[in-house]
Amino acid sequence: QLQLVESGGGLVQPGGSLRLSCAASGFTLDYYAIGWFRQAPGKERDWVSCISNSSGRTNYADSVKGRFTISRDNAKNTVYLQMNSLKSEDTAVYYCAAEPIGRCRGASDYYNYWGQGTQVTVSS
Repeated sequence: QLQLVESGGGLVQPGGSLRLSCAASGFTLDYYAIGWFRQAPGKERDWVSCISNSSGRTNYADSVKGRFTISRDNAKNTVYLQMNSLKSEDTAVYYCAAEPIGRCRGASDYYNYWGQGTQVTVSS
């Protein structure tokens, strides 16, 4: 069974850090681009970041640029999202997704495998 599983979410104070992981099972992530998305209560799901397959090209939403870093470890079949200087507005459920062409894209329609999400809450 093809699965993506996110982990690493939790409760953190403003200014703190978290590292999210997106682990694949049943398939190898090498050929896929991976995107991170988030959905806050009552809001639409927004694209956060993505990383391409071979070149490792990355891209970020303006709201997280300079604070979040996406990376991949193909040997571990895992993609990470390092989140620093967290703000209350970063509170959301974070999802990772796999894009089969391998290109870093911002639109969710291009992604065909999704994880179940991990909750990130930034609050004092």
